Order: sequence, then C-alpha cells, then structure tokens
Amino acid sequence: MISHDEVLWGIRSALRFIWSDVYRQGVLLTQQLHPGNIFISGCKKQMSEPLTISTCTAFAGTKRIASGDARQVALTAKAAWDHDKWVQVLIFDDVTSDLIEVDFSGTPEDVARRIPEHAGNAPSAREAPNSDRETRRPGRPKLGVVAREVTLLPRHWDWLASQPGGASVALRKLVEQARASNRGRDFRRRAQESAYRFLSALAGNESGFEEAIRALFAGHRERFNEIVEPWPKDVREHAKRLACVAFAKEG
Repeated sequence: MISHDEVLWGIRSALRFIWSDVYRQGVLLTQQLHPGNIFISGCKKQMSEPLTISTCTAFAGTKRIASGDARQVALTAKAAWDHDKWVQVLIFDDVTSDLIEVDFSGTPEDVARRIPEHAGNAPSAREAPNSDRETRRPGRPKLGVVAREVTLLPRHWDWLASQPGGASVALRKLVEQARASNRGRDFRRRAQESAYRFLSALAGNESGFEEAIRALFAGHRERFNEIVEPWPKDVREHAKRLACVAFAKEG
C-alpha cells in the first residue's frame, strides 16, 4: 500500500518537473539578453550518482536552513520537509549551484542511507595509488590519456602533423596553453553560471531579476548589489557570495 509520504513525494517530483521546464525557459530568456555569454550544464545531481561536491547549502523557501557536509545538510532539509511538506526545499552545490535532489521519504535514517558515504569527502586512502606497491616498468610513463573523436579541417590536420610529437602532443600543448591563459576568465565564467543557476531557482520572481542578471554577466558589481538589496536576506547574501569571483578584475 502506498504511504502518505510516498504520495507527497510523487506530487513534489511532478512539481520539480514543472519547475525544471520553467528553469529552461529562463535559460532561453537570458540567452536572448546575453547571447554567447551563458553556458548552462545539467542543473541537477542525482544522489544515486557519485558526488564530488565539498559542501552544499539548503534553502526552505527563501530561508537558508543549513550549509556544510552533504549528509548533514540533507538531514536538516529532511526535518524542514517533515515540518511542512509543501515548503520548497532545495539543496545547492556550493561551487556550481547545481541542484542536488534528495528523496526525503521515510525516516532520517532512510535519507542518510541514500546518500553515499563519500559525499563531500576527498577520495579515500584506499582509492589513492600506493606508490610503495607500484612497480615501474620500462618505457613511457602512463599519462592517463583518453581517446576521443576530434573533427578538424584538413589544414588543421596538416599543421598538427608537422608539429614535434605529432597531433596528439600538439593538441595537449595547445589545450594546456589555453587553460593557463584563460584561467581567470574561466573562473569568472563559472562564477557567473553558478550565480545564475541559483538566482534562477530562488529569485526568478524578485523585482529586478532580469536587470540583476544583466549586471551579473556585464560585471557591474555595484549595480548588481543595488538591485538585490531589497531581496530576502539569505538569498541576497548567498547570491553575492557566488558572484564575487564574477566581479573580480583581471590581474
């Protein structure tokens, strides 16, 4: 027989599906406002997948209720959901603002059991290579390279073939050079994306939302802070923390 909690969880899952469609529409709107500036990756992380997050933050409505280790945050969020099963409880990755979906049905022990032991933790010692046991073999060291398909124009292949070490070595050097030269720009872009995901989830109905997004992607810190000032305190402060790198100047 289906329990009351399971019925409510099904309803909440349906609402999440509707919300995700609204979220995608928001992405399309912002792409129109800022063409070429936005790259949106998957907005959810399933708890059944291996987690690489370090910390996360939970909101009940616009109130921040917990921040820290994934398991502890999930348990606090579970308590808030039990207190009011119609409140919107969302858990965000503190770095990417990806939504972390947790099944709150059952007991707190059930919820904790669904979250992997390694959530939010560094790789364990048993997963790290044991240098004492490894035996070095003659030949080139393993670089951990992965084969993928790359499509280029004929002149590109001709140029790569003429480089010392061949196409693969030349491509790796080009990628490393691009990573080094664009590091600051990449940090800011990721910060913009993270702040945008969070704001789309919790501030989409706030006054001046679109203008705040424009200020975020334009790098106008003062204008952004001015617009978000009347917003709910916890939403405002979390958004500012996420966006701080986006407003950093190149040094």
